[in-house]
Amino acid sequence: MADETPTTEESPTPAATFENAPDTGGTAERVLNQDEIDSLLGFDVNADQMQDKSGVRAIINSALVSYERLPMLEIVFDRLVRLMTTSLRNFTSDNVEVSLDSITSIRFGDYLNSIPLPAILAVFHAEELDNYGLFTVDSNLIYSIVDVLLGGRRGSSAMRIEGRPYTTIERTLVQRMIEVIMQDMCAAFEPLAPVTFSLDRLETNPRFAAIARPANAAILVKLRIDMEDRGGRTELLLPYATLEPIRKLLLQQFMGEKFGRDSIWESHLATELWSTKVDIEAILDEQTMPLNQVMNLEVGQTMMLGAGPDSKIQLRCRGVPLLTGRMGRVGASVAVRVDEAIERTDASRAL
Repeated sequence: MADETPTTEESPTPAATFENAPDTGGTAERVLNQDEIDSLLGFDVNADQMQDKSGVRAIINSALVSYERLPMLEIVFDRLVRLMTTSLRNFTSDNVEVSLDSITSIRFGDYLNSIPLPAILAVFHAEELDNYGLFTVDSNLIYSIVDVLLGGRRGSSAMRIEGRPYTTIERTLVQRMIEVIMQDMCAAFEPLAPVTFSLDRLETNPRFAAIARPANAAILVKLRIDMEDRGGRTELLLPYATLEPIRKLLLQQFMGEKFGRDSIWESHLATELWSTKVDIEAILDEQTMPLNQVMNLEVGQTMMLGAGPDSKIQLRCRGVPLLTGRMGRVGASVAVRVDEAIERTDASRAL
């Protein structure tokens, strides 16, 4: 007689019961998990991904600024970095290295709230653009510049004193450095458009450096200045209203050191223009006649012209007066000898 081993049937798990449940005609609601909710709303607890604004947060967050890319502006600031490296080396007599960290867009009010204090804010005026910009120097760079210019020892970090305003000596030295940078900015914009940047005033309170409305968009350029073991950061803020007069120039694509100009195309265009053929009309006389007389003209009739052998003939191109001359003959051909050119007026240029 064979032994029979009793078998027990395992009870189904709740998940299996839910999956194998018969269809009762109703629809089961699907519950979103936490990851799906965070992805939908744009929230993330990871600090590394806090800068990623997506979902509903990207719609309701007014701090985000959508701006068009200005290719020539990046070239201008790259040129500014090279110029600053040379000029600050001559200014400090030290080994200075300037690097461009980032070029971003931000709202002006958000930038004022994010400035780490204490700092010196320099308001400068762009004369040709008829607007203002902001230049921020942090405290580390301020004390480093003072330490370098006044003969501080190498290898020692600049001493930072909390709780006191900047002295007149510190403000004067920083002002001299900012004036050097302003000259470099003029040279950086020169190939694109002549712009004169002049220092307007120095401020230590961001509320007194309001050069635009808080909601206005601006370009923020972050620069790093290193002087061996010392240095700091400086930031350049240009509102979009300041760059609006040269916006079309900033939208150009970079075509070499000529800043948007292509010498090959210019020479080719000039060659083609010189070889272009145009039709010149010699106007002997102009008369005003009644319409009925014009309608009654027949073949064989003779019209008398008011021009004589010594009358001046006007040469025109598509109705635009160009030259005056006198009628003559060269061999079997009728010719016009040019006497003088007609000076074009504003009305003729509009034709």
